[in-house]
Amino acid sequence: MPVFKQKETIPEKLSTTFERRITYLENLMVVVCDFTNGPAPQPDPPHSHQHEQITYVAEGELLFFLGKEQYHLIQGDIFSVPSGVPHCIQTISQQVRLIDSFSPVREDFLRKDED
Repeated sequence: MPVFKQKETIPEKLSTTFERRITYLENLMVVVCDFTNGPAPQPDPPHSHQHEQITYVAEGELLFFLGKEQYHLIQGDIFSVPSGVPHCIQTISQQVRLIDSFSPVREDFLRKDED
């Protein structure tokens, strides 16, 4: 789909406080992540993946953990995650919107009915 209209797209609800919208091409994926769980009492568990990731903070305030480093981020900030590096976030504001870009495409994010 060459145009992604938020009002015409049904978000994938992963929990009562987290939903995402996904669009992708052959080698690039963009994921709009909406969190409504803030302020979180602790960070999410760290994770890593083979994908390179660049994320734009579109709304809110959070702590970003990359390896052993911690960063305080607000709307307009951008962070990057190299392949294989453990990372996680902790929401500080009640709502946080992140725009994630991944390369290659996160096959694990695709719903089975899209195959």
